[in-house]
Amino acid sequence: MASAGLDAITGQIVDAAFKLHVGLGPGLLESVYEAVLARELARRGLTVARQVPISFDYDGMHFHELVRVDLLVEQTVIIEVKSVEAHHPVHAKQLLTYLRLADLPVGLLINFGMPTLKAGLRRLVNRFDPSASPRLRANH
Repeated sequence: MASAGLDAITGQIVDAAFKLHVGLGPGLLESVYEAVLARELARRGLTVARQVPISFDYDGMHFHELVRVDLLVEQTVIIEVKSVEAHHPVHAKQLLTYLRLADLPVGLLINFGMPTLKAGLRRLVNRFDPSASPRLRANH
């Protein structure tokens, strides 16, 4: 999917999450935020699936539906919902692992437990391909 399409989808997700954070505030269970966010995204016309299983193979072993992602939007964006006082490094690692296992490009880690949504929001990418020429990038 083109990055413009991904940006539009993630923009809708962030907007819906902001509305949810303002409306309910922090402190509820993750399952509440997950259910309400899924409904709001569906109302906006996005395809949303909850608790989507991921199967994968590792070292000759098959793991069938042992890992579940909180929300899968438009079959391209994984949302990991948290409701904790602070982000922990393992949360981003968990989402990045889900992205790699599902071979998907973008994920959002949304922590509704933070005082503001901005503080609780992280966008992670899997195998990011920068659009700028290597000569134009500031950090290479």
